[in-house]
Amino acid sequence: MQKFLIPHNDINGGKAVIRGQDAKHIAKVLRMRVRDKLLFTDGNGKDYTSIIIGIYPGEINLLIKTDSDSRFESPARITVFQGMLKDNKMDTLIRHLTELGIHAFTPLLCERTVPKPNKKRMDARLIRWKKISAEALKQCNRSILPEINRPVAFSDMFVTGSTFDLKIAFWENAGIPLSELNQKSADIKNIAILIGPEGGFSKTEAELAETQGFHLYSLGPRILRAETASMTACSLIQHYYGDI
Repeated sequence: MQKFLIPHNDINGGKAVIRGQDAKHIAKVLRMRVRDKLLFTDGNGKDYTSIIIGIYPGEINLLIKTDSDSRFESPARITVFQGMLKDNKMDTLIRHLTELGIHAFTPLLCERTVPKPNKKRMDARLIRWKKISAEALKQCNRSILPEINRPVAFSDMFVTGSTFDLKIAFWENAGIPLSELNQKSADIKNIAILIGPEGGFSKTEAELAETQGFHLYSLGPRILRAETASMTACSLIQHYYGDI
């Protein structure tokens, strides 16, 4: 059954409302009717089963039958700090990382970052990224919407105040493959992954990350595209600490 995403403000007193494009999709494309069953999530880890009790232009009214904690979220809370990529590569990356189960995503402006979007363009891109992540969440049956943040300068990422059990920076010159990672404790839940832009991190950035508690690892002897490196790194970390 297809899953829908409903903001928490539209869930109240045993009822819920789907608005906008999703409501139109339910009525016009899926051709669902009153009394049909519908599955949705609030994006905060709860799944709901419901039945349709009203279909109106741009709005679907639901009666909630059951709710439960999601069974589809990874035990690994992965935050990805990613050097900004060119063109639409960020769109594709956010979609795939959402599917892989990341918890949060923060783009970084690094020494070798090529795109330097202005504020107006960045506002539009941030809205687009959040929409892409929401669509990916529904497609892959997740129930927690990843936090998609505004880009920050590389040095500013170290003052976010976030606490991680493990911090890994992937750098092609690290010389130590991830296969040598020996921190396989079940206590590790909150994990930060640091990936560079096209061209990778500079030596100065890699050294700064190391002074801030990041372990430097490589993803093997071959040079990977930045987006390939990010998806590979998340997959491997999900294998070590998550549910892959």
